[in-house]
Amino acid sequence: MLDHRNLKGRTAVITGAGGVLCSGFAKDLASAGARVAVLDIRPDAAEQVAAEIKASGGEALAVACDVLDAASLERAKAAVNAAFGPCGILINGAGGNSPLGTTTKDTLEPADLTEKAEGLQTFFDLDAKGIEFVFNLNFLGTLLTTQCFAKEMLGREGTCILNISSMNAYRPLTRIPAYSGAKAAVSNFTQFMAVHFADVGIRVNAIAPGFFSTNQNKTLLFKEDGSLTPRSEKILGHTPLGRFGKPEDLTGALLFLCDERYSAFITGVILPVDGGFSAFSGV
Repeated sequence: MLDHRNLKGRTAVITGAGGVLCSGFAKDLASAGARVAVLDIRPDAAEQVAAEIKASGGEALAVACDVLDAASLERAKAAVNAAFGPCGILINGAGGNSPLGTTTKDTLEPADLTEKAEGLQTFFDLDAKGIEFVFNLNFLGTLLTTQCFAKEMLGREGTCILNISSMNAYRPLTRIPAYSGAKAAVSNFTQFMAVHFADVGIRVNAIAPGFFSTNQNKTLLFKEDGSLTPRSEKILGHTPLGRFGKPEDLTGALLFLCDERYSAFITGVILPVDGGFSAFSGV
């Protein structure tokens, strides 16, 4: 039988852990016996996840943290160390998109510039500050968090870092150039860190989720009546397994990559969990 006894008692730090997918990571690791630090910029969301873990018999600590603020990260580390000891598993899950880095149409047409419709946002309307925010949140937030927590992981047995990339890193989606570019940076950075930290014993990998239904993308995927949007129909038409992912679909990849009993020789890998989306050419 598979078990993850190696994870019992280890300190796992998860950023963005108040969200749908990363709260699932927190609960999965707690179920495996890890002590979980639930970091999120939204204190109420972090507290709720930590309370659910503790109600199920796990160990969890909610910590308010801004991954773009080095001082906030240091305060979070001090709180985690005081409660659970130094980090052994770091999951860089904080991320997201911004409407300011998003176009409203898949492709540009000449009339979009000469007869611009109300509410239309073309490539030429993309806001530099909005794109900067998306890159900072996804890439710089991963870098700063790793700088903060990885020093105490050096040379310790079984330490690992797991970044959260995306299918957009493999194939840029229409309309969201900032998010696609930022996640491509996360994948590239994962490979850089895997090499950079190899001699000090830290394995670094990433999970690249496909299309999961979350609070963040709910309005993109579903109409008000619960039926699929045209964009959702395109997505499912290119997903061989024919459905959106569920948080529990990530559990196996998470535990596999965090537990060196199963993945001691795996580092620098970006693992798609996408229902086959990346394998389908559309033909």
